[in-house]
Amino acid sequence: MTTAQRTGPDTTQELTGQMIIAGDHVTGTGDAIHAVNPATDERLQPAYAHGTAADVARATAAAAEAFAVYRNTSSSDRATFLTAIADNLDAAVDALVDRATAESGLPVPRITGEVGRTSGQLRLFASVLREGSWHGARIDPAQPDRTPMPRADIRQRKIALGPVAVFGASNFPLAFSVAGGDTASALAAGCPVVVKAHDAHPGTSELVGRAITAAIASTGMPAGTFSLLYGSGPDLGIALVTDPNIKAVGFTGSRSGGTALVRAAASRPEPIPVYAEMSSINPVYPLPGVLAAKAADLGKAFVGSLTMGSGQFCTNPGLVIAVDSPDLGTFVAAAADAVRETTPTPMLTPTIAASYADGVQTFDGAAQAVARGAESTAPNACRAALFTTTADDFLASETLQQEIFGSSSLVVKCRDQQQVQEVTAKLEGQLTATIHADDTDHTAAGELLQLLELKAGRILFNGWPTGVEVGHAMVHGGPYPATSDSRTTSVGSLAIERFLRPVAYQDVPASLLPTPVADGNPEQIWRRIDGELSRD
Repeated sequence: MTTAQRTGPDTTQELTGQMIIAGDHVTGTGDAIHAVNPATDERLQPAYAHGTAADVARATAAAAEAFAVYRNTSSSDRATFLTAIADNLDAAVDALVDRATAESGLPVPRITGEVGRTSGQLRLFASVLREGSWHGARIDPAQPDRTPMPRADIRQRKIALGPVAVFGASNFPLAFSVAGGDTASALAAGCPVVVKAHDAHPGTSELVGRAITAAIASTGMPAGTFSLLYGSGPDLGIALVTDPNIKAVGFTGSRSGGTALVRAAASRPEPIPVYAEMSSINPVYPLPGVLAAKAADLGKAFVGSLTMGSGQFCTNPGLVIAVDSPDLGTFVAAAADAVRETTPTPMLTPTIAASYADGVQTFDGAAQAVARGAESTAPNACRAALFTTTADDFLASETLQQEIFGSSSLVVKCRDQQQVQEVTAKLEGQLTATIHADDTDHTAAGELLQLLELKAGRILFNGWPTGVEVGHAMVHGGPYPATSDSRTTSVGSLAIERFLRPVAYQDVPASLLPTPVADGNPEQIWRRIDGELSRD
């Protein structure tokens, strides 16, 4: 493909079914897959042939070559690049919405909003680059007269790790996919990206890949800054993670998939970090005071959060833990009524729909079924389910502590607040935990908060976990298995930290110092000088 052919977003043309490697469209030679419209079971054209280990090697070699140039681009130039990607996505919104709704079964308003979220994430990281504190600049000036030993001049900044492998998610065909948060934060850090597209939405991935490639051409970035591959996780995915040119991995998906990548990355001669967001059941704690005041309203609102997106958000509430009481009974009854009124909606893929049905069937034998959503003859429909159990049975069952990806939730009835704490202590790591409390509940809420800090990345009060704000204070992460590394986040500006590492410069001549730690602060960024923040 010629350079002239790569100068625009190119989203009005027919999909090619090809990969994009360093700006070139490449036809795979592996097994061919088609996207499937889960609402109709219609197979969508074109076919997308999987790539091979040779394609991985070509993409990662191009990324390594690009890294030498791209990591040294200015913050301003990278911000312009990210903004250009965002502009291209916004310009292609109609094509993206058409294809993504067909491939995912998600409604038009949801996908339209997701396009905006995706471009908004890119612009957020552009603003982070322009602001400059991401450099982490620190300067400890020399103290030649210090006794008993002089102090050297030591300066520190953060630099990019190197090429990053990103795995697209099934449940967000845009915001956690080809140009999603992992890609945006890696590109912001100065890392080229090689994306493995998710098989559920290959056409959407191609359209987004074109938008990124066009932005590379229009802003003069190295062609190898981005590549897009198609392939299976056990084959192409493992080849990508174990390629020596890859220096970090971003992943959103299943626990089995994420842990396989972690193992592969750890077994390399040079182990690399894998930032995998995997499994979470997002417990909700309605405390006695608030239940006494509005149990029925809470039960109904809970089901709204549970069934949002057919329960296919990573933050849908799959567990309710509370002291058993008549008020909790009112909550359960209201939730059950709301579940019965729900209309099944399509799940993302036939495979996900089948896994959901299997999970619900497993719970049918381990807990008390309280309510199911309306029946449906539509393909791949998610029929909501609500179960209850006792805390004693929950603690004795590994089955009941497993995630069911879809609109299913379990209410755990505890004898008292002490047993609520005992159940919480046994939970695995979570992305979120939600407390519903009024003023009379603050003592219990405070005790619970201390425990939940050790279990979850985000703790909410009097709200619902579905919906993750993209900003500076957000944490979308948590202890294993919510993520493979609980020290960071995959959403929000702090995500850039995953793809950076600190370097110290001791007694480096002034003419050779990197700009962020140079004398005179040429970029006018905030720096910590001898422990004090300053823009001098």
